[in-house]
Amino acid sequence: MTITDQPPPPTKRAIDKQALLAKYRAERDKRLRPDGNDQYLQLKGQLSHYLDDPYTPFVEREPKTDHVTFAFVGGGFAGLVTGARLVEAGVRDVRIVEKGGDFGGTWYWNRYPGAQCDTASMIYMPLLEETGHMPSEKYAHAPEILEQCQRIGRQYGLYENALFHTEITNLSWDEAQSRWVIETNRGDRFTADHIGLGTGPLHVPKLPGIPGIETFKGHSFHTSRWDYGYTGGDPKGAPMEKLADKRVAIIGTGATSVQCVPHLARAAGRLYVVQRTPSSVDVRANVPIDPDWFKSIATPGWQQRWLENFTANQAGGTAEEDLVQDGWTDLSRRIRAKIMTLPPEQRSPLNMLAAYEDSDFEKMEEIRARVDSIVTDPEAAEKLKAWYRQLCKRPCFHDAYLQAFNRPNVTLVDTDGQGVERITEKGFVVAGVEYEVDCIIYASGFEVGTEYKRRAGFDLVGRGGLKLSEAWAEGMKTKHGVHVHGFPNAYFVQPTQGANLISNVPHNLTEAGKTIAAIVKHALDNGHKEVEVTREAQDAWVELLLSGPGRTMLGSPDCTPGYYNNEGQDPGPAARLNVGYPAGATAYFKYLDAWRRSGNFEGLAFR
Repeated sequence: MTITDQPPPPTKRAIDKQALLAKYRAERDKRLRPDGNDQYLQLKGQLSHYLDDPYTPFVEREPKTDHVTFAFVGGGFAGLVTGARLVEAGVRDVRIVEKGGDFGGTWYWNRYPGAQCDTASMIYMPLLEETGHMPSEKYAHAPEILEQCQRIGRQYGLYENALFHTEITNLSWDEAQSRWVIETNRGDRFTADHIGLGTGPLHVPKLPGIPGIETFKGHSFHTSRWDYGYTGGDPKGAPMEKLADKRVAIIGTGATSVQCVPHLARAAGRLYVVQRTPSSVDVRANVPIDPDWFKSIATPGWQQRWLENFTANQAGGTAEEDLVQDGWTDLSRRIRAKIMTLPPEQRSPLNMLAAYEDSDFEKMEEIRARVDSIVTDPEAAEKLKAWYRQLCKRPCFHDAYLQAFNRPNVTLVDTDGQGVERITEKGFVVAGVEYEVDCIIYASGFEVGTEYKRRAGFDLVGRGGLKLSEAWAEGMKTKHGVHVHGFPNAYFVQPTQGANLISNVPHNLTEAGKTIAAIVKHALDNGHKEVEVTREAQDAWVELLLSGPGRTMLGSPDCTPGYYNNEGQDPGPAARLNVGYPAGATAYFKYLDAWRRSGNFEGLAFR
């Protein structure tokens, strides 16, 4: 891969903190809107065609009415790593139920041009050591990540029992039989001793609630259902030759748009990039991975060492070296360095928070200066600057996105925080101006702040008919983010109330997978039919979580609206529970490892 030459580092300038904070507030306030998450459209009814699978043909099959030891909802990283660890533990009849046509989860759907991970491949792609795969690049592209998912599925025999293009409609606990009853939209009604849930936050596409969206007479699609039949090209980077005479608009400038805009810019006759809020775009510096170097570091246990090193560097640890060396660990190094300039007696929480903010100001000024050094049109450059703290939105890293705006066929349509006014039969309207286009691509992301039941597509029903929506009516309550009282033999695989490590979610999933496999093996080996967290243990864990610092600068209320902060709206009292282990991610993983290895599984009742 050829990396675009980077401009010289921008000259540092004095920072007026009060002026910056005022600018941040002004940019946030103009984007605040009372409807919050309700501004987005749920894809149903006449919009349901946006959910069609363009990648894998639907195949009819007979309904399943059998029994398995373990059933998992979701065929992404969570299901794959948990399934793999269960197979290693001797559980052979693992069934993964997946609404897509293959394994991959988010990486099954996200095949837009340029899609790649924004955390280093060595720590992002799961089970690299177990499968013997060497990533081709520091930041692997989507086809390689999807291939790794398929490789895991093949190596661990997970395809044999998998149900693809299948969605759960009902999942309920049968108290008489101590097992789960699973019903699907394909007529299946089978049972499982244990279940896992790994539906994740990034799998239900959403559309912006723009008036007239259903009236457009041209072609349109969501980035997670990329229509290569219309654009030409393929996920591996072949040119989208069918766009050469097309006027294309892409609505949205988040992480997805940052990755696919350079490809659209090269392909389209005319490209309109429609922006409500700019992303912060730092240096990517992607490079191929050298096989000789990889061979030298890929000694037994290498990926676990890399995972732990990244977490120690990025999540407040004190690692002596940085193996990963990316934008995430750079941010953390800067913050620690700034804090260490304080005399020990002055390292109070207030002073450390101020040092954190000073470091963030400096970093964001560099990112804004980078825009000026790359984008030749001063007006466009000004509109592409992100006026918020770096962790208010998902930080982006790319070496061709900003450069795309120097092309004569690319127009930035900045809406000054207000979004698109309306969609017409011929195009879209911003600030009273209609832009006629042949194709509209919605880079509007996935549902994140909606309730779990809506995203999952069902309401889990546990002991005594208790619904998960009822158990979590006042907020999420678990032990380790995995176990919920009233829902025996059920395991949630996700970061919240565990490590809550958002910068590298797969680390959370792999540790949960190991833990679940150990628990299930213990239950099977000892003839236990049920495993359930006690109410006392769950309450104690929630109390421990609430003793910590709570929700910090990641998506704080004074950030510009986005999915990190519930679109700028008060998320309600339940959000105080969306936190992690008070001592941090590194400490949590160490604690969980010791808890798992002890074999006592403190807090769980086996019956």
